[in-house]
Amino acid sequence: MQSMIKLPRKSSKILAVVILIAALALGGVIIGLRSWYNNNLMPVSTSAETRYFTVTSGSSLHQIGVKLKSAGLIRNTRVFETYVRSNELHNKLQAGTYSLSSSMSVSQIVKKMVDGDVAKNLLTILPQKRLDEIKQAFAAAGYSKSEIETAFNPAAYSGHPALASLPLGASLEGYLYPDSFQKQADTPASTIVRESLDEMQKYLTPEVINGFGAHSLSIFQGITLASIVAQETDNPSYQPTVAQVFYKRLSQGIRLESDPTAFYASAIQGMQRSLAIESPYNSYKNDGLPPGPISNMTYDALRAVANPATTDYLFFVAGDDLEVHFSRTQVEHEEAVKKYCTNLCLR
Repeated sequence: MQSMIKLPRKSSKILAVVILIAALALGGVIIGLRSWYNNNLMPVSTSAETRYFTVTSGSSLHQIGVKLKSAGLIRNTRVFETYVRSNELHNKLQAGTYSLSSSMSVSQIVKKMVDGDVAKNLLTILPQKRLDEIKQAFAAAGYSKSEIETAFNPAAYSGHPALASLPLGASLEGYLYPDSFQKQADTPASTIVRESLDEMQKYLTPEVINGFGAHSLSIFQGITLASIVAQETDNPSYQPTVAQVFYKRLSQGIRLESDPTAFYASAIQGMQRSLAIESPYNSYKNDGLPPGPISNMTYDALRAVANPATTDYLFFVAGDDLEVHFSRTQVEHEEAVKKYCTNLCLR
């Protein structure tokens, strides 16, 4: 029979001390993580200023979290997602426009969305929407076709600073800033359009305008490129790199080949989506930027075009995993498409 090996008493004490230290360290890490997690569930600030936040139908939990973080309503996207999932609420968040503030905790924000406690008497202009889609939102809010057409005529806002860059004869495409606006029964459609233009002017900051100019773009061209960036991805963390890709392609005389430009061309012609459609808006068929914006956009997209990333990518693909994958060569890009985009790229 083999005898058991006994550690010297001194070695046993050292091992015990090591185990104790490891246990204490592990306990400290756990306590630290819990403290970090709880801290990130707290309100961002003490400001009770109302902010309207829209959860669009079909939004993923991650997309909601990213937008809440971008809006300054939560501290950490991952903590928000963890809280929702750990409480088994991820399938209970309801679409709608909510009245929130940065003084609300994650639990308070989530409760509103689970309860469907939407804000009342609002007309919401969603981001990444074409002008005809925004008109539909006005029609759904009860405005007549004639009142909508009158309210959407740029001539009604002559002298508005947000429209100083609008070319003669151009529509308001791209210039109606997405937000939620108070609407009473007697609120004219033109009042809401003007308020949206006021918001657009607020975000056309000197920094943004100077950023456009630094890349040899006029304000109108900058807004046009920002609309394409916004259509490619609504994730603010990817938008500066998407803008960089487009700048590099423009500088090298390579067509943008942006799917949303072709889809916009298809939509305004009342045709099914096609990358081969003949239109000056289709960047597969034409060099440079399209004639004008293809949708509205948020400040994140404007800022991304004004301050693009400093990488040197030439391609990107939005994958089925909701991530954007960047490449430097055609071969790398084709491999990324095969790997990450087996569903979305077929649509």
